[in-house]
Amino acid sequence: MPKFKRTRASKVGLPPGTLVHIGDTRADKAHISVLQYNDDTFTETKDVSLNELAQLETQSGVTWISVQGLTSAAVESIGQQFSVHPLVLEDILNTNQRPKLEDYGDYLCIILKSLEVTAGAADYEAEQVSLILGPNYVISFSENLPGDRDVFAGVYTRVISGKSKIRKLGADYLLYALIDSVVDHYFLVLEHLGEKIEMVEDQIVVQPRPELLHELHALKHDMLFMRKSVWPVRELVNALDRGESAHIQESTLIYLRDVYDHAIQVIETVEIYRDMLSGMMDIYLSSISNKMSEVMKMLTIISTIFIPLTFIAGVYGMNFENLPELKWEYGYPLVLSVMLGISLFMLRYFRQKQWL
Repeated sequence: MPKFKRTRASKVGLPPGTLVHIGDTRADKAHISVLQYNDDTFTETKDVSLNELAQLETQSGVTWISVQGLTSAAVESIGQQFSVHPLVLEDILNTNQRPKLEDYGDYLCIILKSLEVTAGAADYEAEQVSLILGPNYVISFSENLPGDRDVFAGVYTRVISGKSKIRKLGADYLLYALIDSVVDHYFLVLEHLGEKIEMVEDQIVVQPRPELLHELHALKHDMLFMRKSVWPVRELVNALDRGESAHIQESTLIYLRDVYDHAIQVIETVEIYRDMLSGMMDIYLSSISNKMSEVMKMLTIISTIFIPLTFIAGVYGMNFENLPELKWEYGYPLVLSVMLGISLFMLRYFRQKQWL
């Protein structure tokens, strides 16, 4: 199971807009890199300080400011430089935020849940990604530090290679590419969870065990979290696709519709997996019940066979003097033969009735 160490207790009683980081404490400082590009040129500056960022010019081409590692000081400084509303900055630092889209006129704010498959104890890792789209710039905030898994690595490669159309289009296309990268990683997580579901399903059919019940509950928890993360994405992409924002060019709308289709596919897959898990729970309970029924059936057959044998043994176990069979020379083997014959007859009868 992925780890979620979220708490809002530190925000209780504080006024709106108070910048308090809610989430996993992963960084002592924010790592800022700046990519500026157009169709012909490309420049990249890593480990930019807040003072250097304050002197940054964003008038020519597209500027992508990537902030990795959330700190209150860095978020507040960037917010003051780009005139970002304090409530937006508060949402960026609150990593338990629901995915959403906010249009503040001069810029757009988009908050998403990023999911990536991990090779460790957890099946996947979740982090909050915040995007701010201005006239010619995009600011991305992520919890992960440089060197960690980066959901935007593919977009970064496309920008520096210059082989795709991303260098020829504006900041709104860069925003689309970042959103599309987040949605594409949903498919990877779903494929991983789908393989686990199929494996658990096969084990339930062959040999149900109590351990599988715990795995089913864990998978259902994962599906609930996936649904909570993906459903709002459809709403915000649909809002962008309506073209009501001046920051989204008409040429980018067709790409946003493609992301919308992908979000629908992810949602449908999540719903299918949830139905499968509910069915698997019923299969597990039915398998346990059938297994118990088979055990009880076998015990009942054994008891039924021994009932007449117990009766015969009880009759000849009575302490009466006038039992004529007690004087027979072959009485003992004859009674054993009768008991064996009764047992064989009952077994044959049970097989004819297909009870065995």
